[in-house]
Amino acid sequence: MPLPIALDAMGGDFAPELVIKGARRAVDELGLEVTLVGVPELMGDPLGLPVVACTEVIAMDDEPGSSVRKKKDSSLVRCAELVRDGHASAMVSAGNTGATMAAALLRMGRLPGVVRPCIATPIPNPGRAPSTMVDAGANAECTPEMLLQFAQLASAFAGARFSIESPSVGLLSIGEESSKGTPLVKETHELLAQSGLNFFGNVEGRDLIPAPVDVIVTDGFTGNVALKTLEGAFKFIFSTILTALDTDEASRAAGQALMPYLLPHVTTLSPEYQGGAMLLGLKGLCVISHGSSNDTAIMNALRVAAEMDAAGVVAKMALAIRPDQGS
Repeated sequence: MPLPIALDAMGGDFAPELVIKGARRAVDELGLEVTLVGVPELMGDPLGLPVVACTEVIAMDDEPGSSVRKKKDSSLVRCAELVRDGHASAMVSAGNTGATMAAALLRMGRLPGVVRPCIATPIPNPGRAPSTMVDAGANAECTPEMLLQFAQLASAFAGARFSIESPSVGLLSIGEESSKGTPLVKETHELLAQSGLNFFGNVEGRDLIPAPVDVIVTDGFTGNVALKTLEGAFKFIFSTILTALDTDEASRAAGQALMPYLLPHVTTLSPEYQGGAMLLGLKGLCVISHGSSNDTAIMNALRVAAEMDAAGVVAKMALAIRPDQGS
């Protein structure tokens, strides 16, 4: 029987109420095992779910490193310890992203050979499996060797998570030609071309959706900016369409006819459906959900954690960076 997933009940803009509601839905609708971690007197009704009690909470605006070191009985730290000690299969949090990363790294530890963990975020590709962007914000300053390792980790993740054989890898740049880009991009291009990975070459910002590759590699600064740009563009497009379909009687009638066809695309592109980002390169599983996650987003984050556990993602990432595996 799979181990339960440790869920930070105190993390997120709508914690603890919607976080607990999402956990209850994951149990009832998906059949998952979930353990809540939080401060009992602040949680309210746990809706019948098991609770691991703690006494501290790391706030969204707390400094990540120092808060993890000082608040050792926080919900985030206890979640990471449950995974480390073999009492949970994964941890999920919609709380302070930096603190989530720090707690997972300090308590679980890196896989052998991993220089820096990285954040992998799925980008929807309507009609096929999502692409994986890495790094999406963990490492603002990178070396070519780090980007190569991110590509190896993300390829193993995409292969296991989305059942893709030999995932194709693209390097985010300002042009398709290998001569385009910063010194970091050019040097990384050379390493990827010699890596043994299924390297496609450079991809541009216009290629993010739909992407011609399964894995998009970049540094954490560029990746985070690109993702936030996509998120803002989606919101603008959806808002514009909804406004246009509510202009007058004719547009409202058109909206009623079009909505059944538009809603599936809205669901596919919604961050709630994707469930969250994954922290790759650790000895355990960690899913980082959006700070504004509602109960649907939390349920899907738990689903992602369970699927990653079932796919053996950690073991496959460990193999991906071994020298005798072609890295």
